[in-house]
Parts: sequence; C-alpha cells; structure tokens
Amino acid sequence: MVFPFSVPTRARRGLAALLGLCLLAAGLTGCRDESDWHNTDVSGSLPDLAFTMTRAEDGKTVTADDYRGKVALLYFGYTFCPDICPLTLANVAKVLDEMGEAAKQVRVLFVTVDPDRDTLTVLKDYTAAFGPQVDGLRGSPDQLAALARRYRVAYSVKPGKEAGSFEVTHSPAVYVFDQKGKARLLATSLDTAAPEIVGTAADLKRLAEGSGGGGPFAWLRRLF
Repeated sequence: MVFPFSVPTRARRGLAALLGLCLLAAGLTGCRDESDWHNTDVSGSLPDLAFTMTRAEDGKTVTADDYRGKVALLYFGYTFCPDICPLTLANVAKVLDEMGEAAKQVRVLFVTVDPDRDTLTVLKDYTAAFGPQVDGLRGSPDQLAALARRYRVAYSVKPGKEAGSFEVTHSPAVYVFDQKGKARLLATSLDTAAPEIVGTAADLKRLAEGSGGGGPFAWLRRLF
C-alpha cells in the first residue's frame, strides 16, 4: 500500500489494518451504498423538520422537537378528502404493519390543510382509524402556510359550485425525516394503487435502526 505522505511505519500498519477491516465489512454487507433506497433520497436538499402546531390527540401545542428520536413522516391532507388521503394513510398503515416492532420508532404527522372544517375532535377521530402512530396536527393559517412553504407544498381550499361544498387541493407526497429531524426521503407511491409497501418499510426500518447514515465507510471517514 502506498501512502501519499510520510507516515510512521506503525501508523501505516494501523491504517492498513483499518482499511482491511472496512473492506471486509463492505464485502459482508454487499457494499451497500447511501443511494440504495426504495424511495427518493432528498438528503441535503430540504430543510430540517420544523413547525409549531396543535396536536389533535391531546390539544397540546407541539413542535418538531417533540418528535426528535423518532422517524417522522410528514403528510398534508384533510379529513373530508374522498380518495387520496384515506388511500395514502391506509398504505402508510400497511407499511407500519410490515415493519413489525420497528414501527414503534415511527410517527406519522398528518397536517390538515383545511383547519376550518377539521376541528381537533374531527382530526383526532379520523387519524385514530389509521393507527396509534398517526398524529393529527392543526395549525393557524400562518402556521400552515409557513410549514407548506418550507417544504414547497402547494395547497388550496376554495368554495365549491354547490352550497356548503369546497374544492381542496394538496400535494400527495410523504416526506420522511430521520431521528435528528433531517429530511431523508420522499415517498411518492403511497397515494397510488401500486404502492411500494415492502420497500418503504425497509427504508423506514433502516432509518429507525440508524443505519442510513452514509454507507459502510462513514465510520472510517469520521476518524480523519
């Protein structure tokens, strides 16, 4: 092995031994790469999770700090949604079921884009149907707009053609954050009839186990 700078013999042997162990580990893990995800990797392209809203379950004002230590899924929707929202949350529930015990390390943040109709009681009853990991969040118009703007989410609530009806639009994507609140993945198949259930469960388990942080050589790079 050739080193491009002068290193004492003992140090060279130590580095060579470390590299050898690392190569062995890479071989045992199949050289798993950071890009080896089933969903879209957005690491470094979106800001950390940050918000202030009211949680429907207990009426408590919560922030992103309340979810540190958990893998968090962020989804914008509304309880009166006739199709996309219930389909997406049902698929998320399947993902959590596929994860087994690891699902305890996940929280799903369902943010209503229709807070005028989605009262805390309505939101609490709705999210409870999809599992204990799903938290309904309701914010003021300013809080909602700030969170949507932070993650480039478009939404609108307009009166419909019929009296008392509304036309609501929103982004269908699910944002995934790691335990430190870092944006990691974008799940775009969960609102479809062919969702990536097994693959998404594998991605979330990988994050829940803390094993999605840079590939097999990350620990070696931290030594220098």
